Amino acid sequence: MARVVMYSTAVCPFCQMAERLLRAKGVAEIEKVRVDLEPERREEMVSRTGRRTVPQIYVGDRHVGGYDDLAALDRAGGLEALLSAP
Repeated sequence: MARVVMYSTAVCPFCQMAERLLRAKGVAEIEKVRVDLEPERREEMVSRTGRRTVPQIYVGDRHVGGYDDLAALDRAGGLEALLSAP
């Protein structure tokens, strides 16, 4: 299964929904980068994604986007294939 990295905060409901969706798709391990605990990592997130909001999700090397982007990818049938890539 592809590596999943999610920039998040503790109180973000969209981060929690993204995690639930990923877990439902069989993702056992999500590498969380907590930008509320490590503010310097938010700058890294903005630099990598061009976005300031959380969550920001990477599957493998691909920036999926936020929760809405993740859910749209799932509805379009592309999430499982992306997750199953080595």
